Amino acid sequence: MCHGQQHVLVAIALMAASILQGVSSTAITTAKLPGYAVTTAYDVLAQNNLPRGLFPLGIQSYELNAGGAFEVTLPGECNFFVTVAEKPIKFRFDSSVSGTIKSGSLSRLSGAKILVEFALRGFNQVNRAGNLLNFHLENSIIRSFPASAFAQSANCSGLEPTASLHL
Repeated sequence: MCHGQQHVLVAIALMAASILQGVSSTAITTAKLPGYAVTTAYDVLAQNNLPRGLFPLGIQSYELNAGGAFEVTLPGECNFFVTVAEKPIKFRFDSSVSGTIKSGSLSRLSGAKILVEFALRGFNQVNRAGNLLNFHLENSIIRSFPASAFAQSANCSGLEPTASLHL
């Protein structure tokens, strides 16, 4: 190999090393940013100290921005039940649910409802308080449920609850 070819190979090797170093430092920086290692909307909930079962199964897509604003897309309207103290509680999510997530809370929620006193009422906030989840409904009503009731995601259906739906 002639002297000129050695210089070209050394230059290529140095460029490759420089590129790889830049890629690896970028990867390290990216890994430190919240949300980049997250793969699903359920992971986003868990990463923010919220139970995965706050979202039903069947999420088609989700978007999450750096400020915590999110949008979850379901195949259609989703009705599901969560059993608390042997009593089924009905939830309904629209095909699109949006809000803001931060550690221990969902806020500015839209597209989510809960059956209270024979009427579906929207809730715009969920806060974790120890082992409880506080759902903030319209008219300043707060309903509290054990976080453990939302440990697993429920299936969407229009069916009435059965014993197999206990969470």
